[in-house]
Amino acid sequence: MLIKSLELKPSSVKKATINLPGSKSISNRALLLSSLAEGKTHINNLLFSDDTKLMISSLKKLGIKLEEKEHLQKCIVNGSKNLFPSKKNDLFIGNAGTVIRPLLAVLAFNQGEYKLHGTDRMHERPIGDLVNSLNSIGAKIQYMNNVGYPPIKIISSHAKKSKITIRGNLSSQFLTSVLMSSPMIAKNENLEIEILGELISKPYINITLKLMKLFGLKIKEVKKNYFMIPSNQIYKSPKNINIEGDASTASYFLAAAAISGSPIRVNGIGNDSIQGDIEFIDYLKLMNAKVKTGKNWIEVTSKTKLKPINADLNNIPDAAMTLAILCLYADGISTLRNIGSWRVKETDRLSAMSKELRKLGAKITEGKDFLIIKPPKKLIPSIIDTYDDHRMAMSFSLASLNSKYKKGSFITINNPNCVSKTFPNYFDFFNRILV
Repeated sequence: MLIKSLELKPSSVKKATINLPGSKSISNRALLLSSLAEGKTHINNLLFSDDTKLMISSLKKLGIKLEEKEHLQKCIVNGSKNLFPSKKNDLFIGNAGTVIRPLLAVLAFNQGEYKLHGTDRMHERPIGDLVNSLNSIGAKIQYMNNVGYPPIKIISSHAKKSKITIRGNLSSQFLTSVLMSSPMIAKNENLEIEILGELISKPYINITLKLMKLFGLKIKEVKKNYFMIPSNQIYKSPKNINIEGDASTASYFLAAAAISGSPIRVNGIGNDSIQGDIEFIDYLKLMNAKVKTGKNWIEVTSKTKLKPINADLNNIPDAAMTLAILCLYADGISTLRNIGSWRVKETDRLSAMSKELRKLGAKITEGKDFLIIKPPKKLIPSIIDTYDDHRMAMSFSLASLNSKYKKGSFITINNPNCVSKTFPNYFDFFNRILV
């Protein structure tokens, strides 16, 4: 059911345990690699959300046989040995960057013709660097409207060069896409991949590399920002893969515990996590929260007064949004740096975050790639616009955890349904931790 807005009354948090849904980043990578692999793969704890369902529907249209068991968070995928059966298709990708970018790279050399398009916002998200890199080695990818942006058309072609360069300073998804498509490119010759400039969000590349290796691919990191993929490889199914809990999702509940002082444990992620957003707990500690961890769990047990931070958050751009809300509760001015990638996400998150934080009474300085946040003495009850961005809705829900609001005051979240992109039941889970 679509809800235009959701009122969250000032609330306290109780001791709670949350079993996390699967990671979106790992889920979509696992679905794509399983589809390209030789053999059948059983994916467990798969996230079922808008983005993963868009990946599943696209893979089905491309001829992949999948058996979905959403009530069990499972999916069985029959792999296609590096090539999709469908050679002509029109794919709607919504606003899912983790779908359109890797599919573009894989389909570029699938010897078929394809159209990829999405929502209006997707058509504003740049993809030119990835297209340029693929076209430079023989792909035939055309823009259907605006140069540098979807919608795009792919024409059947073959890779003609064995070295590809890709810029790393706009989105790590571009490099991830080239890496995952490398067996389709490196058929007769080894493929060399060179990253130009600074590589942002490096932990997401580590997820990609670890999953590719799990699926049997040999990858050589020749030197910093330079990979070599040996030729004539095929992904091999690992038979079973368990998706760890989503670290970005964990940040909201751990932050709630840090704000309230009530212990909250999240299950499904811990010391062995391959996700970069696990670093969120390091910033919680810097802000004076008390954190415990195990192999498959994290718990924030208590807090004293939260301290402000001055931090480079290049590695955790998604969880950095949660930190921005935590800074409202800190005892001083905080600076969040190196978050320029926010501008090309589901919305311009730097601009959106600045505007909505000001509504709550914070004094904000917005730079090209940073935010300076001076928290108010008391938060102002406000109507929060979410810009159809799931992380805006989930992050700002934490602003309701304040007993100093006037009685009868509310934080109102507009378009709360946008959380369906990665966590459809978020507000049900959120309500479980409230007194």
